[in-house]
Order: sequence, then C-alpha cells, then structure tokens
Amino acid sequence: MAEVSINMNIREALKKTKVILIPEGGPAVFQTCADLLQAACPDAVIKNGAPAGNSPAGTFALAVEPSDDKTTARLQITTDGGGALTSSSKNLLYAYTSKLIEDLGGQDVADYAAGRTFDAAFKWHRPLYDYLLTQVWRTAEHFDAEYHIQEMARSGYTHIEVNGMSQPNPMEPHVPGEFYSQFYAYCLGLDQFVYSDINKGIYPFEYLNANLQLMKTYVKLAEKYGLDTGIVCFEPRSVPEKFFDKYPTLRGARIDHPLRSRKPRYSLSLAHPLAQEHYEQLLSRIMEHIPDLSYMSVWSNDSGAGFEYTSSLYVGRNGGPYLIREWRTHEQIAEVAGKNIVHFLRILKNAAHKTNPDFRVSLRLEPFKVEHDVIMRELESHMDIEVPSMLVRGYDLPYKHNKYSDIQGIAGSVQHTKLEKEEAEIIAKNKERGVGSHMIFTHGNGFSFEPLLGTTFPWMLHEKLQAMHDAGLEYAANLGGFTPSSLAPYSINQEVFRNFMLDASMNVDDAVTASAVKWAGEDAATQLVDLWRTTENAIRGIPPLPLYSHFGFVWLRTWTRPIIPDLLAVPDEDRQYYEDFMVTSRNNTNLTDLGRDVLFDLISKEYGESFVKRVDENVLPGLDAAIALATELAAQYGSQTPVFQDQADRITGLKCWVGSQRCVAAWVAGVYNYLGTDDAAVKKTWRAYLDDAMDQEIANAQELLALWEAGRTTFMVCSEVGETAYIYGQEFGSQVKRKIELMQQYRHVEPRIDQDILWSLR
Repeated sequence: MAEVSINMNIREALKKTKVILIPEGGPAVFQTCADLLQAACPDAVIKNGAPAGNSPAGTFALAVEPSDDKTTARLQITTDGGGALTSSSKNLLYAYTSKLIEDLGGQDVADYAAGRTFDAAFKWHRPLYDYLLTQVWRTAEHFDAEYHIQEMARSGYTHIEVNGMSQPNPMEPHVPGEFYSQFYAYCLGLDQFVYSDINKGIYPFEYLNANLQLMKTYVKLAEKYGLDTGIVCFEPRSVPEKFFDKYPTLRGARIDHPLRSRKPRYSLSLAHPLAQEHYEQLLSRIMEHIPDLSYMSVWSNDSGAGFEYTSSLYVGRNGGPYLIREWRTHEQIAEVAGKNIVHFLRILKNAAHKTNPDFRVSLRLEPFKVEHDVIMRELESHMDIEVPSMLVRGYDLPYKHNKYSDIQGIAGSVQHTKLEKEEAEIIAKNKERGVGSHMIFTHGNGFSFEPLLGTTFPWMLHEKLQAMHDAGLEYAANLGGFTPSSLAPYSINQEVFRNFMLDASMNVDDAVTASAVKWAGEDAATQLVDLWRTTENAIRGIPPLPLYSHFGFVWLRTWTRPIIPDLLAVPDEDRQYYEDFMVTSRNNTNLTDLGRDVLFDLISKEYGESFVKRVDENVLPGLDAAIALATELAAQYGSQTPVFQDQADRITGLKCWVGSQRCVAAWVAGVYNYLGTDDAAVKKTWRAYLDDAMDQEIANAQELLALWEAGRTTFMVCSEVGETAYIYGQEFGSQVKRKIELMQQYRHVEPRIDQDILWSLR
C-alpha cells in the first residue's frame, strides 16, 4: 500500500490516477461513471477488467457488489490515486461517483486509505407521478429529458417512471361541453403502448408506436445513468365505446365522474377470462420491448379508471355480470371486490415475472376504504402498497397540522414531518410477507405549491426523511417528482435529499451550510441560511386550502380568474380566456362558488375566515421579511451572487400563491356570510371584508405580473407548446393583466351565487 500522507486530499490523489477500471460487458452506467470520473483524473485512461488485490499503483476501480442487507457504497483511495468505489446497487453508482467528485475532493485521503462505507437511506427512491418527465408538465419550456434523468441519478434516485405520452394531448375523443377526455393525458394505461388480441386496431398503430418509442428512449437514458425503470398507470382504464360494439359482454363498471363527463365511460369486466388475458398480453408485450422493467404502480378509481363494485368514487357498486350475484350484502360485495383487485395485481405480477422475476406491482391504496382489509389480507410477495401513511383508511388521512391542531388529514403533504411508531410496526409486518411499503412524501414539486418551482423547506424535508428512515422504510416515493437545476438552480430541498439519501448519518445543518457556501460564498453563506430559515418558518404556518393547495390551484385558474363578489357578473365572452382551460363543465358549481367544485364542498365560511386570519398572522409577515432580506442581499452582492435574486423571485412567487388562496378563502367567508343574513349592518361588515380582500388580490396580481414581466427567474412552470388545464402557457402575463382589469371593472357588483347552475343544460 502506498504511504499515507496527511497533506494530500482526495482531489489531489485522483490527479495521480493512471487507470480507471470498469468491468467488461457491465451495465452502461459503468462507462458513464468512468467518463465522469475521468474529468477529475486528467492522466487516467479507461480500461476494462476486474479489480484485483495486487492492482498496479494508480488503478482506481468502479464496481458493484450486491448486498441483501443494506444499500451502501464504499470508497477506498490512496495517495497514488489507486483504490475503488464500490456500490451495492448499480442504481446509485452514478450518485456516489458524483459525490466523490463534488463533495469529497477536499477531504484528507488518509481518512479513506482503509476505506469508508456510506449507508444509503432507502433501498428504493423513485418519483411518483413525475410532473415534468412523463405527466402533465411534460411540455414545460426549458426542459431537457436527459438532463432531468442525469440529475435524478446524481441526487440518489434509484428508479424512474417512463410511460409518458409522445404528444401534448391524449387520443381519447373529445366530447363537446365536457372536460373528461383530458383526464387521459397522464398515468397512461397499458393499451396506450401496445395492443392485445382483442383490442388491436382500437388505437392507431402509429400512436401506440410513438408512445412506445418515447418509453424506450427514457429507458435507454435511465440505463445510461444506472436507474431502473417502471410505469405508473391508471387501471383498469376505460376503453373506447367501439370496443364494446364488438365485445358487449366485456363491459364492466361505469367509471367516469358524471358531472365532469357528457358520455359514460366503462372499464372491462375483470372477472372475465378474456379481460384477464387482455391485460396479461398488454404487460407481456411491453416487457418484450423492455425486459428489465422493474415495477408498475397502479392508481385507480379516478381519472377514467376503476375497479368493479368498489365503494369509492366514481365507481360505486356497479360493474359487469361476472363478479357479483344479486342480493349480496355490503360485506360480501367488499370481499369479492377486494379479491378482484388483488387478482388483477397477481395477473400483472405473473405476466411480468416471466421476463423479470424481481418485478413489483404496487397499488395506491386510498380509494379502497371499504375493501382495505380484504386487499391487505390477500396481498402476497412482490405485490405492494403505496400510501402517504401506513395508517391510512381510505381518503380519511391521519396526522394533524403541526401548528393547527384542528386541521387533520395532512399525511403525505409538506406539513407532514413526523410518523407514529405504528408505522414502523406495519412496515415490518408487510416486509415479513414480501409486501413492500412505499411511502409517499413530497419535495414540493407538483401536488404542493403548484405551479411554483424550487420552494424552500429543507429542515422540514429532513424531518420527514429522518422519520421515514427511522421507521425502517425501504421504498420512498416522491409525489410530483424532480425539478432539475435548469429550472431551479438553487434547490436546497433536493440537495438535502441528496445528502441524506447517500449518507443517512448526515447532519442537516452541515449540508445546508455546505450548499450555501457553494452558491453564495463563505462571506454570504450565513445570510443565505438565515433566508432559507425565514422562508421555511413562514411555510410552517401555511394551512391547507382544500383542492387549491395543490393541483386545483391551476385546475381552477386561481391566478388568472377575476375574484369578484358575483363570479358570473363578468359576461360569458370575457370569461372564456380562463374558463376554456378550467377543469370544468358549463354547469360546474365552481364557476359561481369558490367554496365548491361539482358536488364537493371544499371550504366552509368558518374555515375560510380562519384561513385568512392564520395567513395574515403566521405566513405573510414571514414571507415579506424573507423577500426584504433576499432583495437586500441581492443588491448587496449583485450579479456575482445570483442566488439571492433567484430566491427573492421564488419567495415572491410563493407570496403571490398564498395571497391568491387568501382571496379565495376570504371570498368564501365574505360571500357566504353576506348572503346568509338579512341584517343590513352585518351585510355592510362583510361587504367591507370583501372589498379589502379584493384590494389585496389586485395588489397581489400586480406583484405577480411584475415578477412575470421581469423575466429574471423561472419561478413557475410554463408550457412551451400551449396552455392546458394543468399548465399555464405563454399568455400567462396577459391573462393576469386581464384579471386585474376585470376585477377593477366588476368589483362593486352585489354578492351572488347562482344556486341553479348545477341544473343548467349548457
């Protein structure tokens, strides 16, 4: 062994490396990592071969040595540049190679002469519903798929989902007056890539092939960076009506939301052998093209998919004739329906195992409250669940808001940072049966703060990651996926995750400070950390606003629609610029009542009033302080330290996001209370309350417009090919300007809610 010197760091040792050794015929990631490492070893050449105990001086090997116990990496290096980086998983080899180059270069080589082991936090970490790569933000401007995947690998993701659509809009036929066809734009079902014997010709071959080729492209990129691949699908998805013209007896459950659709949609009757064979063929044929596909995540009972006879939206107790006999009790129906779900999972698992015996199929469990116990009892090895909490029972989510004890059901959200001890017990019991427990959490990308990018809450994120790790969790799923640095170059959340994933013993304050030094320099690092802390403290005070706090914010055009006392006072033709892209039909209650959406009651007048009070006391002052600090630092350090202007813009976007939700809540409180009394004095009070809310929202929209027009920072996601219900387009600025004009024009109208809109035939 070479003599150890305390005066040499790893970066200097790597400059002495002469050979980078990778296994011959190994996965593509070895070459990728060798190329990356070669930049730090300017005199090294890349050779194929197996590491040996008597390797020549200056030979550094990259290797994978699988382990059944832990996911780890081991780095050993000496002063002559020799040694090895060995990962127990090929999935993390690129991440640890990046860590070696980016993070460890300044450390003393003596500390690594005998080798040092890093324990990864989770066995799996994957995106769940990757907004940018495969889902509803896939048309985002400034987005590059390979860079996205490369950065996911660097950050410690082990798996990615690859079933995206090759075109902006789905093939599902549009029906005038409804929105429903757009629900098929995400979580594409199996029949959007290949066909079976019974549905051949239902979709154009060119369309199927384009989607399949895109999937193959993502798979190839994943292999380049060592990641495993999987798919997330809404299944059993409905099939076009022309299919039932040929096979009427295969008609299963009606699965559409009848207030969002104008024609019924039906899935297949899964109890029929032909329907089962159909799904077996679909997945088998996908596996023929992608034999290493490693998982399938099944979402259901929403977005054009549903299992028969399940007591949940939107299916209910309906379906084909093969599963349920007449006059069964609710318990008997739940038993059969639950077993039918598990049998479907078994069909998928068995089909995939013919090609990949390690394939796992997981079920999003929340829709199945009544069938929950049956499903959990019937699951078997390689058939998993994915939930925001192991304590979930349907959509009645556990856990209270940390700041507001009266707010419940925050599991899986940004505010969910702790876990009860029962979580670990359930995870352990599931593991004994071979059932994986995939816990859903979020870095803040999509499904929270939508459509913002790069929102900051690193300590909250670490609290949740630590709680998941302490509970013995092996499978982590980040809801909404990943934001590459091309869109958010100073994402401290993702740096905290990366550090924790690659070394679960990391100190969060050290990791935050290291990133601050990298982005702001030694002199300004402490101030950047203070800025992040100030921002996070404000975020801790944000209460949820049902639907509006996540995807409903964009669905319902919260930033671009005028919020006035009578929403329908604006003439039809002047509302089309935002109504055309709302997730709505012409008789949706949300067009006239911000507290409701179709038949869902979202916000009560009491909750609306408390939301406003809590935001005013606990959120906006902190965000104002953070913006003032970031603006001051941006002026002090100038363009040489761009992180401060970037953060100022993102925090301003967050303030505008919270501000518009405040106006929605104030509208509900003000209009409901105004209409609920005949007392003139009380009406006057609530009218003044509404006037104040509109004053604040007009100012809020003006601040948002100024931020947009400044064009300094990609603070929000925006489509490069055109607006959809899920993403704003290039017209966003003009739409915000139009909102301001319409609010000023119609703000003085009398409060009104059209109570008959639901019955409209428009």
